[in-house]
Amino acid sequence: MSHTGSHRADLTARDEEPTLGRLVADASRDMSALVHSEIALAKSELKVSLTTGGIGAGLLAAAAFLGMVALVLLSVTIAYFLVWAGLGPWWAFLIVTVFYLLLAGILALLGLRRIKRVRGPERTIATTKQIPQALKPS
Repeated sequence: MSHTGSHRADLTARDEEPTLGRLVADASRDMSALVHSEIALAKSELKVSLTTGGIGAGLLAAAAFLGMVALVLLSVTIAYFLVWAGLGPWWAFLIVTVFYLLLAGILALLGLRRIKRVRGPERTIATTKQIPQALKPS
C-alpha cells in the first residue's frame, strides 16, 4: 500500500507542475496581451499629438488666409489713406505691404512652434524597449 500511496503523490505533484505546452501557451497569451496594450498606448499618445498638430496646421491656415485678405483689402484702404496724408502712392503701398507681410510671418512662426510640439508615442517606445530585457532569462 505504501507503494501505491507514493505513486499517487508523484502523479499529483506532476499534475500541479505546468507542462512545457502550458508554459508556451501562457507566454504566448501574455505576449499577445502586451502587444495589444502597447498598441492601445500608442494610439492614445498619437491621438493627443495629432490634435496638437491639427491646431498648429489650423493656425498656419489662418495666417495664410489673413495674409491674403489683409493684403488685398486692408492694404488698399490704408495705402490710399497714406496717399491722402501726402505720401507718394508707391511708397504708401510698399509700407502697407511690408506691414502685412510681417504680420503674416509672425502668425506663421506661431503655427510652426505649435507643430514642433507634436511628439511621437514616447511612453510606448520606452516600454517597448523594455520587452527584450523582460524576456531574457534571469
